[in-house]
Amino acid sequence: MAGAAAPGASPGQRGPAGPETASRWRCPEHSEREAELFCRRCRRCVCTLCPVLGAHQGHPVGLARDEAAHVQKLVQECLKQLATKKQQQVGNIHQMEDTAVKIKAQAESSKAWLTKKFAELRMLLEEEEGMAKTLIDKNTQLAFQAYRDQIESCGKQIDTINDLSSRVYGISQESSPLQLLQDYMEMEQKLKQQMSLGEPCPPQPVSFGPIKSFFKDLTEAVETVLQVPLEVRLKENMKDQPLDFTGTKPVSLLKTRHSPDRSLLLKYARTPTLDPDTMHSRLRTSEDLLRVQCRLLCRLGPAPALRFNALLQVLSRDCFAAGRHYWEVDVQEAGAGWWVGAAYPSMQRHGSAAAARLGCNRQSWCLKRFEFEYWAFHDCQRSRLQPRSDPDRLGVFLDYEAGVLAFYDVTDGMRHLHTFRAAFQEPLYPALRLWEGAIAICRLP
Repeated sequence: MAGAAAPGASPGQRGPAGPETASRWRCPEHSEREAELFCRRCRRCVCTLCPVLGAHQGHPVGLARDEAAHVQKLVQECLKQLATKKQQQVGNIHQMEDTAVKIKAQAESSKAWLTKKFAELRMLLEEEEGMAKTLIDKNTQLAFQAYRDQIESCGKQIDTINDLSSRVYGISQESSPLQLLQDYMEMEQKLKQQMSLGEPCPPQPVSFGPIKSFFKDLTEAVETVLQVPLEVRLKENMKDQPLDFTGTKPVSLLKTRHSPDRSLLLKYARTPTLDPDTMHSRLRTSEDLLRVQCRLLCRLGPAPALRFNALLQVLSRDCFAAGRHYWEVDVQEAGAGWWVGAAYPSMQRHGSAAAARLGCNRQSWCLKRFEFEYWAFHDCQRSRLQPRSDPDRLGVFLDYEAGVLAFYDVTDGMRHLHTFRAAFQEPLYPALRLWEGAIAICRLP
């Protein structure tokens, strides 16, 4: 593979491959001497005089042939690692393709199920049926696009691995130890970058179950209502009817923007306690961990890793990762400003940037009051609220599966303030932030 070189070739120039090759390599510093050694510090071949009197004096050196043998072993390990990494990417592609086929089958099955249900309801729900199918198609296409992107990424990595493997294999076949060392040195950095195995990227599952469950419950609710004679239904006060206020029930999804009977929400009553390990050092909790108050001085002592170190915020000890939950917060002692909401445990705790502010990132949702202005915040997107009066007590309803986080003013009745819609991905922790004064979690029956 090496080309021939004239007797007076410049240092480092290759000669013909074979036993005579080493004799044609000259020291870059002492051109009259053969390069028989390898300087491990400078990563180049030198003569026997260089470590004694030359520029490589005192440097660690070894026989070039011994170093070449060591590099040969490294090359073989590199080839094994690259082969394993390639196989991993091939497996990722197979998983993406198999999952895409399953999702397509699920999508078709779900649309057929929806068609049957809407046929039972006839023209009354035709528009809703089309919207539901469009949502399935949208989610399916989004999933397919994500899989195509991942497959393309895996394919590019495979191409890179194949190219690198070919070049490494060529190095491994080099008969000249010195040439092998030189070629390997040129590839060494790229090899190091590719030696670590990538993280497996299994396809994200997509489920159409919530859509089917929603319309199944809606059908049953309509059938139940229609079984009652019309004259009887007209005489009944609908506000007094027992409503199943759940996230997967149609009544829940249709009523969260209105003012439900508080007794319906109290079926899901919770009393989350606050977590002292998460609260800022200027905050203090009551003994029952339901009330948090702002103080002038910080607490002394070591700071837990989970603590908010810049903002006067605190999370609860309790988290909700499924089901329906309702809690209330007393804000009448909060002074000029308060923030009431919920957050993922992954929300940043350090600093005062948006990533750590309640409601200013994708990991949190909240209602905010400051200087008589009310806002709903999520991911730095805000909506202006105009309650009829200043709430002293807030009600918070969470339906995890339905992706509903609704807020109510329960000071006098149940006035709806705002509803967030989200596909929750982590457990939700009730969260508070103070400006001054105190905030308390209400103890519910």
